[in-house]
Amino acid sequence: MNQPERSRGGGKRMRWEDGVVYALLLAGIYFLVGVLFFYGGKEKILDGIGAPAGIEKQFAGTFLDTIPGIDAAWTILGILELAIFVLMVVSLATREFMPQRRKPFLLSGLALSVFTFSILAIGENVTGEHEGVEGLFLYAGATGVLLGLVLLMPPYRGENWISGRGGP
Repeated sequence: MNQPERSRGGGKRMRWEDGVVYALLLAGIYFLVGVLFFYGGKEKILDGIGAPAGIEKQFAGTFLDTIPGIDAAWTILGILELAIFVLMVVSLATREFMPQRRKPFLLSGLALSVFTFSILAIGENVTGEHEGVEGLFLYAGATGVLLGLVLLMPPYRGENWISGRGGP
């Protein structure tokens, strides 16, 4: 009788379908989150000083106009966005993408993304931009799903996280 192959940790080894799905999902997360927040942060911090005129007009007369100030809020958002990008880069540099490695930087970046979307949604809500709030709520929720998905992948689950489901 054939015994299933075991990995060093005692679980079943990763098969090709586990590895392909794992690699494509992580690559998609790194590209989507990393690129999205790189360009958002770059626009706010590196490409200009202060909020653009349209943002100044949108938030004129709101509490953000005085505390912390529209330019300061714009800069804070840019810093948060670049911090998310840096967390993605650190995650890659520390090789968290390897199946046997825990992913604290990736998970922290995804959690900070949810927080940043929440801050953006508050800003949209203050100005009555309800469609923007709905979109940002969706982005935050989808990012939460990505965070949960990472926790369903190795090393938080067995290496046969796809091939070990169902079947004989």
